[in-house]
Amino acid sequence: MQTIIKRLPIAKTEIKELIEGNFCYVDKTKFIKDLLDDGHGYYFLSRPRRFGKSLLIDTIRAAFEAEKEIFNGLYIENNWDWSIKYPVITISFGAGTVDTNDQLEIRLNELLNRNIDNNKIEIKNVSIPGRFEELIKKLFDKFNLPVVILIDEYDKPILDNITNENANKIKEGLSSFYSVLKDASKYLKFVFLTGVSKFSKTNIFSKLNNITDISLVPKYADICGYTQTDLETTFADYLYNVDLEKVKNWYDGYNFLGSNLYNPYDVLLFLWEKRYRCFWFETGTPTFLLELIKKRNYYVPNLERIQISEFEMGEFDINNIKLEILLYQTGYLTIEKLEEINENYIYTLKIPNKEVRKGLNEYLLTAFYASGVNAYERTNVSLILSKALNQHNLDDLKLAFTTLFAGIPNNWYTNNNIAQYEGFYCSLFYAFFAALGVEIKSEDTTNKGRIDFTIITQTAIFIFEIKMKHINKKALAQIRERQYHQKYLSEKKDIYLIGLEFDETDKNISTFEYEKVIV
Repeated sequence: MQTIIKRLPIAKTEIKELIEGNFCYVDKTKFIKDLLDDGHGYYFLSRPRRFGKSLLIDTIRAAFEAEKEIFNGLYIENNWDWSIKYPVITISFGAGTVDTNDQLEIRLNELLNRNIDNNKIEIKNVSIPGRFEELIKKLFDKFNLPVVILIDEYDKPILDNITNENANKIKEGLSSFYSVLKDASKYLKFVFLTGVSKFSKTNIFSKLNNITDISLVPKYADICGYTQTDLETTFADYLYNVDLEKVKNWYDGYNFLGSNLYNPYDVLLFLWEKRYRCFWFETGTPTFLLELIKKRNYYVPNLERIQISEFEMGEFDINNIKLEILLYQTGYLTIEKLEEINENYIYTLKIPNKEVRKGLNEYLLTAFYASGVNAYERTNVSLILSKALNQHNLDDLKLAFTTLFAGIPNNWYTNNNIAQYEGFYCSLFYAFFAALGVEIKSEDTTNKGRIDFTIITQTAIFIFEIKMKHINKKALAQIRERQYHQKYLSEKKDIYLIGLEFDETDKNISTFEYEKVIV
């Protein structure tokens, strides 16, 4: 039996079984009614790619265009005025890419023309802002009703050029286009914009100061994405013999100050294939993120424990990109908790789930070994690593690491002193194990200090300390002296202490010492 996943332009996430003809609906329509009742008029929502933003836009459009029949059985069916059909302008930058300001102008004219033709309106203005403004006014006059404007992926042209000089020019073009919305307020009923990033510092909305950002408003936290209840009730018929804890570990964990959420794209593809894969991650290659990580010699294990101020969470500057904010807004990090400390709000960020952790680190390793260890060799070494952990074979573990570090291209070390930094080797170490999908704790806190890394499997715990060769203190000796293993004695598992030392001249492991804890 073949299964097709189809997205309807309505408020219903659908899996369609061709033979059975069954449908599954996740009702998000109450959020739309709440937005209208709140009365702010202008709204902005930031969510990662493929998180349901476009479906939400389609849902809002269908509601304002009074397509009542497709909302049968949903909350909004009996909580909406279906007697009024509002004129709606829809703008979406989701398809294709824009590389220059000239291409942006072409794309904007195409999008405007589509709305002009659909509504059979004649436009005399030539400039893009002028055509947009005239379209709004003529729709208002034609229907004698205020206009609804829905803009999806408003920031995609900027993100497509975030690492080149065109980003600022494209930002200026978009800013001019969006500025029309402020002066047109008396003609508008409702405005809703979605995107990945909030470019507040770029002044893209500088002339639209009446917009309400609901991206981190708890009331609207679950407006996109599936809760655990959604998964277990709406998709119950598709969960036969499915390990729910494993699904949760792989795909749950996103949070925007509300419920923990599944990425809808992951859930639908998993229920289709019934295989655990990095579905969401594979739909977009984060090349610009990788370049920033490499350029800044970023300490990759820090991704497990990032703290950001409230001010930083709402800012994004094209000319001064903060990597952690970019990772959060693009979906590679999510909110773990929000704390008030000395009258300041601090966000703690984390990698949301196994899919993102595994996918991101596999991608990092691919880049690290672009001209060193080939894909076949890396796969073989990964199998050795996995078996070594499962079988508690520390000699094979040493062999695998020596092979992997030997594969780093020499040009990575050219014109920099990266080989001298313990953090570089720690980042690679973390990426190795995170890409395997095993449980790894970085800077694992104990009452005697912090363990560099702890690897936890079903049968054993591996405690690692990493040092450079020139450091006087030996790695294994430090683990013994500080008795890091005591934290895990109650786990009733085999515990191994492993000291790694790297030689900055040989660019590889110089010492690999280990011992098993005898209880």
